[in-house]
Amino acid sequence: MSTQPKVFKNAKLVLPDDVLNGSLQIDEAGLIAGVASPTETDGHDCDGDYLLPGLVELHTDHLETHYAPRPKVRWNPVSAVQAHDAQIACAGITTVFDALRVGMDEDADLRYPDMRKLADAIETGQQEHRLRADHFIHLRCEVSAPDVLEAFKVFEDDDSIRLISLMDHTPGQRQFVSLDAYKIYYQGKKGFSDAQMEEFIRRRQERASGLAPENRQKLSEIALARGIAIASHDDATQDHVDEAINLNTKIAEFPTTVEAAKASHAAGMAVLMGAPNVVRGGSHSGNVSARELAEAGVLDVLSSDYVPVSLLQASFQLAEEIESISLPKAVAMVTSTPANAIGLSDRGALSPGLRADLIQVKMVGHIPIVRGVWREGRRVA
Repeated sequence: MSTQPKVFKNAKLVLPDDVLNGSLQIDEAGLIAGVASPTETDGHDCDGDYLLPGLVELHTDHLETHYAPRPKVRWNPVSAVQAHDAQIACAGITTVFDALRVGMDEDADLRYPDMRKLADAIETGQQEHRLRADHFIHLRCEVSAPDVLEAFKVFEDDDSIRLISLMDHTPGQRQFVSLDAYKIYYQGKKGFSDAQMEEFIRRRQERASGLAPENRQKLSEIALARGIAIASHDDATQDHVDEAINLNTKIAEFPTTVEAAKASHAAGMAVLMGAPNVVRGGSHSGNVSARELAEAGVLDVLSSDYVPVSLLQASFQLAEEIESISLPKAVAMVTSTPANAIGLSDRGALSPGLRADLIQVKMVGHIPIVRGVWREGRRVA
């Protein structure tokens, strides 16, 4: 990590409410000292590129692909975290919540001891200054899984856990309201016959009815007691949203219908959708499109989910394609809004007193290029 000049000049500064041609100063503590008009002072020349706050990512499950690049293959967890971190930082993400699973399918390749190894590797990487981005942990809790509470105990008293999402992928509801879509997804994945698929669905629905409500309640109580933020996941109905409200949920991840998104937004939750949904033009599972929610004014946060580079691209794409969304508003969806939703009020905007987490971005055609990344005023990529 190299020391950064105190002035960034010749930049298009993406401020909270405007885009300004000018310069930005940082102080010795790595904080933004001020914004000024163009200057000839010595410093880092941005060559007329955009200067944005570093991106804030609340839900990426991309780390697992570095740790388990092939079935039954396990990479060194610290090395895997470093590879993941490099990809995250070079995508312009300076704050990342790495999503680790608790609650597994019976035949899952990874188990919760693997998740604990990855959490330890993240924390080791932070302590040893191996990592470019600032990392926190997000636990993706499958409330219908028999082992979810046991798996959650593996993370007791871990201060890196700042967010949990309460997920339920039971067929016939939420993400998989359509059993046809569920069958296409799982039958292809598991190679089931029609009869095997029907039995698999029956067992999953039976299991969820006995476990999900109690696990959801217990996990939310633990999270609230520890000051961990709660996210709902794949809400589809008003009843789902009412349940989330009762559990003091702060973030509504990936609502699957306009109804659920509007109700969540009206209740004060930050509605989060996938940036790949924006870039691709729709949901890969056939649910509501992020663009539709953006046009309705109820999209608050974007997450790269499974494609780190999608976060920056989606923000520029929304600003270009939707008249009601300016570039500052689109950038807020990947910077200040997720930061504030999770309680990180020290970052996310080019404002005096905030952390100088910065990215230099050049637009070539419709695809942004990250040309430099700084965290607290020090260059990391």
